[in-house]
Amino acid sequence: MIDISLNGISKYYGANKVLEEITFEVHTGDRIGLIGKNGTGKTTILKIIAGIENSDGGVLSIRKNATVGYLAQMPDYPKEYKVIDVLNIAFEKQNQIKFEMRQLEEKMADCSEHKLEKVMKVYGELQLTYEHIGGYETEEKLNRICVGLKLTNTMLERSFSDLSGGEKTTVMLGMMLLQNPDILLLDEPSNHLDLESIEWLEEFIKEYKGSVLVISHDRYFLDNIATKIVEIEAKKSRTYAGNYSLYVQQKEEMLNLQLEAYKTQQKKIKEMEEAIKRFRQWGAIAGEQPMFKKAANMEKRIKRMDKVEKPILDQPKIKVNFTRGDRSANEVISIKGLYKSFGDNGIIENLDLSVRYKEKLCILGKNGCGKSTLIKLLLNKYTQDSGEITIGSRVRIGYLEQEILFEDEEKTVLETINDYFMVPEGEGRRILAGFLFYGDDVYKKVKNLSGGEKSRLRLCIMMQEKNNLLILDEPTNHLDIDSREMLEKALENFDGTIIFISHDRYFINKLAERIVELDNKRLTEYLGDYNYYKEKKVEIKATLEAHKNEAPKIKSVEKKLKGNNKINSEAEEVKRRKEISNLEEEMEELENYISQINIQMEKVAYDHEKLNELYIEKEGLSKKYDNLLAKWVELSS
Repeated sequence: MIDISLNGISKYYGANKVLEEITFEVHTGDRIGLIGKNGTGKTTILKIIAGIENSDGGVLSIRKNATVGYLAQMPDYPKEYKVIDVLNIAFEKQNQIKFEMRQLEEKMADCSEHKLEKVMKVYGELQLTYEHIGGYETEEKLNRICVGLKLTNTMLERSFSDLSGGEKTTVMLGMMLLQNPDILLLDEPSNHLDLESIEWLEEFIKEYKGSVLVISHDRYFLDNIATKIVEIEAKKSRTYAGNYSLYVQQKEEMLNLQLEAYKTQQKKIKEMEEAIKRFRQWGAIAGEQPMFKKAANMEKRIKRMDKVEKPILDQPKIKVNFTRGDRSANEVISIKGLYKSFGDNGIIENLDLSVRYKEKLCILGKNGCGKSTLIKLLLNKYTQDSGEITIGSRVRIGYLEQEILFEDEEKTVLETINDYFMVPEGEGRRILAGFLFYGDDVYKKVKNLSGGEKSRLRLCIMMQEKNNLLILDEPTNHLDIDSREMLEKALENFDGTIIFISHDRYFINKLAERIVELDNKRLTEYLGDYNYYKEKKVEIKATLEAHKNEAPKIKSVEKKLKGNNKINSEAEEVKRRKEISNLEEEMEELENYISQINIQMEKVAYDHEKLNELYIEKEGLSKKYDNLLAKWVELSS
């Protein structure tokens, strides 16, 4: 069943045409990822579907009686509205019927037998309607959404007007999911969510009974949820079957085929144009009119041809290369016994961390766990309560904050660049052009820039500085997919150390060599990328579940023991299991280190001195591992 059909949709803002020939269909159950560069009109398409804006051409059809859910802008609610009140707006119909049912219940207690039958009939009809619209499931639905989006009891009692922009967006997303519309329109829904909530949202969308059209630059998210991709490029749309990774393959194949078809057609047109030229020459020399007629007929054939458009292979992209700085010390950062609290709220406790030269380290954790606090402690923006933070010698730090602000946002883009580097206008324009600031864009005031433009400007400045340590807080925020890919390439080639916070799993997989997760005020280390981290988390969860399941078995066996033997046996068993658990943790850690050394050995295959150092280190770790394994076998047998 077709839920939405767009056929030849076009849209103007003033004299500026932003969309033309937008054509695609959304079928019931489709989960469509709407992608394209920033500013290509993706949000405009959602607004046209939602009826907030009108198109200037083409036909939009929406299935009769289908409900559409879309968060257009942040609504203003009365000051006294709490978060729970806003969420309950989704159950307006259910709550109204519930209220009417309660009124009838009170009426039933006092009415005469004659009237009771009539009241009971109305009550029964209301009860059926209430059941049909899910009235008895509202608590269960509300609980599911609150757990998934981390809307705690404390948050539910907060005034909606006091929330931050990101918190309000999350609450409104929750309300829209509770409304359960037939057609769900989502505009970058993962922007303000932590990884756990993003993964929960993915599962929610995959199970959703209606159709979903979602704008996203999160490639991992699109890989997990999308059944189709619609790309907006050059004001037009093109549909691809499958998720993001399949789209990349299909697009490459399509562009190659289109290029071949274009070349073949151009060759044919050129041959025909040469023939036309010859016919005209012969006609002029011999004075033969048929030759001119042949030339005219051939010209008509060229005009009637369905022209193959030349594929756009080289779109303007950010030219990102970091200016090389001096080499830093081997130990870039050393943290020992770090404590930090705000009032009675402890954020970080007894934290240790060492970061080595040229490492690419990702810090993961739930929203509010203290990731940004840790970064600000490293930058000396906060002061620790106790513990040591040592920054290595010759370390020069470049910092990309999550919420980008400039010292004077009244200045233009060009003036801002000049403040940092004192370059002539021509050189400033050249630098800015590498970050897609062309023509009059350089005269825009910084305060009027979009989030993506501010990110590009900050990156532009950072890349001219000679930094050897980059600290990045959500660096892909506000960037479209092309810009993210260019940033990834630049960071992969960066000749220094990188510490970053990110919820972009695709980006983490591309960049991270080590992950540290901040949870319960402490760090846990994972020597790999995001996929490795997820595998290890699953293994740890399975091990914990196995231990839980094994515990009753041990207890039931031990119930047969008597007196002191039982007590001693239980104590010994607990001690043995604890030793085994400790050994397993140590062995896993050593396996990770050995695996990391193997990777490093491949990278320095021709550096014999470094290779020998790594080999000796690996041998020592392998011997230690063998000793631990022997103990483990002994205790397990």
